[in-house]
Amino acid sequence: MEGSGEPQGGAPVGQSEGSGEPQGGAPVGQSEGSGEPQGGAPVDRDPAGRRARLAAARLYLCTPIRPDLRGFADAVLGAGVDVIQLRDKHAEAGPLLEAAALLRAAADRHGALLAVNDRADVALAAGADVLHLGQDDLPMAWARRVLGDGVLLGRSTHDLDQARRAAAEPWDYLAVGPVWPTATKPGRPAVGTGLVRAVAGLAPSAPWFAIGGIDETNLDEVTGAGATRVVVVRAIADAADPAAAARGLRRWLDALAPAAGPRRATG
Repeated sequence: MEGSGEPQGGAPVGQSEGSGEPQGGAPVGQSEGSGEPQGGAPVDRDPAGRRARLAAARLYLCTPIRPDLRGFADAVLGAGVDVIQLRDKHAEAGPLLEAAALLRAAADRHGALLAVNDRADVALAAGADVLHLGQDDLPMAWARRVLGDGVLLGRSTHDLDQARRAAAEPWDYLAVGPVWPTATKPGRPAVGTGLVRAVAGLAPSAPWFAIGGIDETNLDEVTGAGATRVVVVRAIADAADPAAAARGLRRWLDALAPAAGPRRATG
């Protein structure tokens, strides 16, 4: 319908009419026609498997492109990060695809999920497990048109009304925040732990993560407000020892595991 935001007619974006297959080759980091990531054991790509791993996730990390990305990813995923998101607002598609291929391979080595921020095209090309969308990003219907039903979709929420709406829609997870001011969201007012507590009271059926300025000094406040899952950036990415920082956060979150479900085994 014109003006509705719903995609109209034709084959999904990036697919030939009637084929249901993406055109232009296999996802970055995969062999043509195999559908399997290279350099590691086959990883479950079906939606149910992805959702099960998301339900078990506790610790979600966003990272920009960085010179040591491969080693950094292996270190933090091995230390307990369940979901690693490529988030780089300033990078062009080429560098994003190269970085996504590195993260795809690292996530597969560690049984973790790869997320991409905002860019459905990059998520499609990289074979990402998750696309994360903000309030002003691509509408869900178009994201599904591009990616199909197999890729999980996450939604940022910044107030209780947004959280209620998202909880009533078929998002695969919600992010709630920013709890505290953060350099990754300049100008975005912090919502405090009150919103975390309110969303915990909603008891959404989808997994939800607190986000924004969370680190080892305030994690107890967030979990005390009812969060059992968190998204972090600088707490790990800027740490002198990112793996040690990830292990420390994960130990705290694992203490809440009985309330949140099973955990992913870590090295």
